[in-house]
Amino acid sequence: MHTKSVEGLNFEQSHGKDRVRVARVWKGEDGRHFFAEWNVGISLLSDCIPAYVRADNSDIVATDTMKNTVYVKAKECSAQLSVEEFAIGLAKHFTSFYKQVTTAIVKIVEKPWERVSIDGQPHQHGFKLGSEKHTTEVIVKKSGSVRVTSGFEGLALLKTTKSGFEGFIRDKNTILPETKERMLATEVTASWRYPFDCLSSIPTKPLYFTERYLDVKKVLVDNFFGPAKEGVYSPSVQSTLYHMAKAVLARFPDITSIQLKMPNIHFLPVNLSSKDNPVIVKFEDDVYLPTDEPHGTIQASLSRIWSKM
Repeated sequence: MHTKSVEGLNFEQSHGKDRVRVARVWKGEDGRHFFAEWNVGISLLSDCIPAYVRADNSDIVATDTMKNTVYVKAKECSAQLSVEEFAIGLAKHFTSFYKQVTTAIVKIVEKPWERVSIDGQPHQHGFKLGSEKHTTEVIVKKSGSVRVTSGFEGLALLKTTKSGFEGFIRDKNTILPETKERMLATEVTASWRYPFDCLSSIPTKPLYFTERYLDVKKVLVDNFFGPAKEGVYSPSVQSTLYHMAKAVLARFPDITSIQLKMPNIHFLPVNLSSKDNPVIVKFEDDVYLPTDEPHGTIQASLSRIWSKM
């Protein structure tokens, strides 16, 4: 929010446009098409106090103009680019084109369209909808300073063994049994920060951010499951989350911090009995009742000592 003193009071304000949906197709010379669909949110911090206190709109960038600018900038992107690159370019436009705008905040969620394969061959122009969504938040100031955050939401992961939970606090309200064998399921939301602090420091390598996004996601997934045959044991969601986050910082020096949210989505053992039949179904790590609520909520962030979260 943009804060100023107005008539002896502290006044905070911003304005923007949310849920601007845009899709873009890029056509390669070989006939192969590339496709992206983005849901864009824009928030501007600007010197437009007169609009609030004197009904003078002369310093307001209309939110309809913001919406139209999304489509103009999408049209100008003649080559395929990452969602982060698009957000940076959009935010840079607002801070450089309008003298009133001091800061632009652009948030984008990319819909997970994936290329389909037919008989083992990647289709030239066919796509199907995947699961987790690529996200980004870019903050650009008129001075040229920048903050870039990437991430994803909705990555559903599950392993049917190699998980337990023991040694936790027990009191009169505790009925959860300790176990060395349980199912572990979660839906990961992740976000990570890059060290770039000015527009001139942003990498120029094409699709740099897309490549890093895929790499980070792979490291997180690999550390959740462990090796393909033997897996890795999880003594708690907390422990698994920490080791996943730590692996990302160890693998990528260009990431300064990472935050993970990993709800513990419960699959409850099924035991059925009746007065006449004490064992209708006996649980043997095989039949579960899937649930989605209530669920445990576990989240944490990990950063390098010198990093600003």
